[in-house]
Amino acid sequence: MSTPDASRCGDPEPKLPVNPDLDTAEPGARRSSPAHLSLAHVGLVAVGGAIGTGLRYFIGTSLPHWAGIPVATFGINVVGAFLLGLLLELLADHSHDIGWARRLRLGVGTGGLGGFTTYSALATDTVILGATYPGRAAGYALATVIFGGAASIAGIWLSRRHLRPRWSRG
Repeated sequence: MSTPDASRCGDPEPKLPVNPDLDTAEPGARRSSPAHLSLAHVGLVAVGGAIGTGLRYFIGTSLPHWAGIPVATFGINVVGAFLLGLLLELLADHSHDIGWARRLRLGVGTGGLGGFTTYSALATDTVILGATYPGRAAGYALATVIFGGAASIAGIWLSRRHLRPRWSRG
């Protein structure tokens, strides 16, 4: 088995973010380890997930269903998609997924917003709603996906157009 050509480890497309999995560091330079191998990073995801899940639980138990439709789950998923689009687009300005950008992505994005949003509750709510109101269930599931996609695009748009510092806009 041959070793990979060193020239293939460079950035072939300078406009794209650098892939942190490629070994482009200078010899002797400190490399960032994969996030899943760091107990601190796993801890950030766990703490963020606990906070996001707790917030989702509180909102979900505080808001009643309207006409049988679980509006809390719908709202949580749409707001979470918006915030995730906003966060990840803001972090995309940084070419390396290291340091504070990685900690923010893992703690808030993967942990907090991953625990806050919920596909399993969407699926469960859709099945329960579908047992009584199949049309509402289909509309609920479809609306969640469509509004969630639109919300993530809105978060990306807001980040690109209004929240990035002027010097980083392309």
